[in-house]
Amino acid sequence: MPRFRRPVPIDAYVLDVLLRDLVGHDQQPSAFLVYLFLSGVAARQRWRPVARSLRELADDTGLSKSAVQTALATLQRRELVATKRDHATAVPRHRVLRPWRR
Repeated sequence: MPRFRRPVPIDAYVLDVLLRDLVGHDQQPSAFLVYLFLSGVAARQRWRPVARSLRELADDTGLSKSAVQTALATLQRRELVATKRDHATAVPRHRVLRPWRR
């Protein structure tokens, strides 16, 4: 089955709270879009970290690289995404965090 036909479960918290918080309060709709995209990819990978560069995330979401960079900074500050690199030029691995599930 093609990947776009497999449903991805979305926590109610993401739609009921996080959407309003990121889009309304933080005025960062790009952060919500990047989080939603990373969550979908991570869910398909059984919640393993997602290896994507800024360019790849920009292409995947339709946002500019600078919008993705700002969105990731917001998500990291809000502790919704943790990003690691093996070295300065390595492709980053983004781990989607779900603090409301603790």
